Amino acid sequence: MSGTTIDGLPHALSAHAVVAALGSDAAAGLSSGEAERRLDIYGPNTLEERKPVSVLRKLLNQFSDSLVLLLIVAAGISGALWWIERDSPAPLEAFAILAIVLLNAVMGYVQQERADQAAAALRQMTAKYASVKRDGETTQIPATKLVPGDILLVEEGETIAADARLIASAGLQVAEAPLTGESIPVEKSIEPVPAAAELADRVDMLFSGTAATGGHGRAIITATGERTEFGRIAGLLAATKDTRTPLQLELDRVGKWLGAIVIFIATIMIATLYLTRDVSGMAATFQIFILGVALAVAAVPEGLPAIVTVVLSIGVQRMARRNAIVRTLAAVESLGSADIIATDKTGTLTRNEMTLRTMVTASGIARVSGTGYAPSGEVRTEDGQPPAGALQAEVEALLIAGGRANNAALIAGDGRWMIRGDPTEGALVVAARKAGLDADILEKRLPRVAEVPFSSERKLMSTVHRETDGSAVVFTKGAPDVLLGLCTGEWKGGRVGRLERARRDEILQAVEEIAAQGLRPLGLARRSIADACVPAGAADIERDLVFLGLVGIMDPPRDEARAAVEAAHRAGIRPIMITGDHPATARAIAAELGMDRTGAVATGHQIGAMTDDELGALVRRTSIYARVAPEHKLRIVQALQQHGLIVAMTGDGVNDAPALKTADIGVAMGVTGTDVAKAAADIVLADDNFATIVAAIEEGRGIFANIRKFLSYLLSSNIAEVATMFLGLLLAGRIGLSDHADGAFALPLLAVQILWINLITDGAPALALGLDRVGGSVMDRPPRHADEKVITPAMWLRIVASGSLMALGTLGMFDASLPGGLIAGDGSLAYAQTMAFTTLVLFQLLNAVVIHAGSRSVFGGHILANRWLWLALGLSLLLQVGVVEIPLLQAAFSTVPLDAEDWLRCVAVASAIIWVREIGLAAGFLGARLRPTSHRAMQGALESHAAGDRPHSVVRPSKCS
Repeated sequence: MSGTTIDGLPHALSAHAVVAALGSDAAAGLSSGEAERRLDIYGPNTLEERKPVSVLRKLLNQFSDSLVLLLIVAAGISGALWWIERDSPAPLEAFAILAIVLLNAVMGYVQQERADQAAAALRQMTAKYASVKRDGETTQIPATKLVPGDILLVEEGETIAADARLIASAGLQVAEAPLTGESIPVEKSIEPVPAAAELADRVDMLFSGTAATGGHGRAIITATGERTEFGRIAGLLAATKDTRTPLQLELDRVGKWLGAIVIFIATIMIATLYLTRDVSGMAATFQIFILGVALAVAAVPEGLPAIVTVVLSIGVQRMARRNAIVRTLAAVESLGSADIIATDKTGTLTRNEMTLRTMVTASGIARVSGTGYAPSGEVRTEDGQPPAGALQAEVEALLIAGGRANNAALIAGDGRWMIRGDPTEGALVVAARKAGLDADILEKRLPRVAEVPFSSERKLMSTVHRETDGSAVVFTKGAPDVLLGLCTGEWKGGRVGRLERARRDEILQAVEEIAAQGLRPLGLARRSIADACVPAGAADIERDLVFLGLVGIMDPPRDEARAAVEAAHRAGIRPIMITGDHPATARAIAAELGMDRTGAVATGHQIGAMTDDELGALVRRTSIYARVAPEHKLRIVQALQQHGLIVAMTGDGVNDAPALKTADIGVAMGVTGTDVAKAAADIVLADDNFATIVAAIEEGRGIFANIRKFLSYLLSSNIAEVATMFLGLLLAGRIGLSDHADGAFALPLLAVQILWINLITDGAPALALGLDRVGGSVMDRPPRHADEKVITPAMWLRIVASGSLMALGTLGMFDASLPGGLIAGDGSLAYAQTMAFTTLVLFQLLNAVVIHAGSRSVFGGHILANRWLWLALGLSLLLQVGVVEIPLLQAAFSTVPLDAEDWLRCVAVASAIIWVREIGLAAGFLGARLRPTSHRAMQGALESHAAGDRPHSVVRPSKCS
């Protein structure tokens, strides 16, 4: 088996068996020649870089969207129309459309470039150099030259460069949170573990990309490069497919639908003109064709992609001010419609700062307030009082022992408190500081003279200190069950009492209770040495100890996380925890945050044994997942997506990257997050604050509501233009249009006027509607269903109704301005067209005001909140006045001047859009008063939604489907 890798389970084999299987020597390592040979076979210890996509290909990909292609066609038609009509110095409409297309292409290219940084970030996290045994000598080599069979030497503070089976360990502890999610450093052991052990439980293995936090060890490399667990995650990340958000999919559908409508409109218009007018000759035929395609161009909301981009960009800026940095513009609305927040625990819901929470001594229990490394907090009894008497003496002795049997240091820097050293030891230092026990003072009072380092075999650490009277004292901390076996007495109020069997059972029961609360139990003891002679060796030091008590340590939840979880529930969003940590810890954190009331926890081992159907049933009822591997996170996210749910996945580690990329919206931590997680995510939290997720959701919902507003505005305006022209043709005899000498081509509006309306009303007002600020009420309703389109049937009904009202009002004004027809008038065709032209512009501007008001009255004070809307409306109105009243523009747009009475008539007719809306609101309010909604039924619906119990008629495609 010489020179082979362990394809099976090296963690389940003895160290000797792994060394033999890899044809190596545990003492001397590989020879240089053999290492070179293996390097040729297995390749360098790096992650394979995918072939980059060319710049040209990335740019061309930005033009594959159907709406973008439609806009390019529209630009060509508009340019052709200008070439025929020559009604302006340049084809401005065509230039504007092409500029919009190019702008979106550039922005899409930039976003893709950023997303491609994920693989590069993975490569940067690997170690640069490694210490190995080669030819019997210790040497440092580039980490890229490591091969299976190399004997790796690991020291405290080093990054591990490859996967390896531990051969020897002296108190080696490794921080594996970036890979497994384990919140505390893992104590390593050389003993094999069961073959079915999850990644986090393989304590005899070292993994590439993790870091040694204490002790040292020696291991044999079992896998390098793509074969490591780190490389496997990189493969998962590369295999996951980028998906399009619901908004992108919907806009693509709208684009295809509009393309069909454009062709239909052009065909119908041309056919109608042929059927209703006396057309002869090629010139007349060509004019009819140009008029049809001009109206088709006007029917396309060419400003839509640009407005979506700008609105999303401004939303990104708002979210950045709330510490949510968006990497993918279209992800903003997807976050706002999230049903699920699948969050990691360590560093996301918790502070990633170990904190001592409880102490158990002979006289009772004391609690420690405050979280994290900041030494702000107090020691209190269970009834909230400061400890006194015997309990006070016991707590002080316990914390002195914890602070002295300790190699960690509390330091302040960059405006925050940090721990140098082991996080668990740091928790003891901080707790002692909270109790008024300063480390520097204790150091002077009890200087250290000897230490027995922690080892995974002994599960203990001891230090010896000189007392001021010349005697010595031993402080020992470690696993409570092991420590109790070395204790003969117990500290009780300043005196040593006998440790009876019944009391030992009580202490072990307390250990179980602490662990059940999700706390890590740790025991502390001491021993006084009367003479100045310090014993040599652990066996002589760690004996005849006096038990001081227990402490419970945990990585605490963030202070603001509970409020954020409550806000998520209120908004109909279901938070779930997916962590690599211990099930008891996950359950305790979830209970403290109010995430789950059932206490049910599913483990990665259980998930791995489930079919897809079984997992699909599990994710409907379970909100806590522990001891999960990266592939389990992927399966959970995909199972949720298969139920039609929109999933936001948060995380900070390398192990989170594939799920971050697969989820509908990936949210990475900006402070503690790895580069891999940030590169794979759509949004990065600048403050690592779970509450920022909820704030981002609020912004996302507001942005989506605004997108719906300007979509309603654009589409109703364009329907009004099309309906005005089409009905004008059908009703030409009724409205007096066919009585004119040039009736063969007389229409309510000219092609250039249609394009002008499209230009001044589809741009600034629509963009301003996208800037509306939506209040906190958006968080008082559940997310939209996954199968709900951006434009709902109810919206389409309102859009068509508004467009029809504007068209009928415009045609009514046209009829009233011409002789004959239903309403007698006395003006010329040019005058009637100018009146209709102005009325339709005013209709659309007032329609923007109605849509801005939403479900509230136009006459409320809130209507003035969006100053950008009023600036846009004022600018559009000013431009329309110029087109009607300035002689040079009158010639270009075939308009005639209007007097004050004419303008008032146009305003009066256009205001119908407001009055009809107000009447509808009043009727709806009255109906609601007559048919009150059951509050209990509504609350039940919200709770059912939050629990995930809601029907879905279709399954939304996921990233990996």
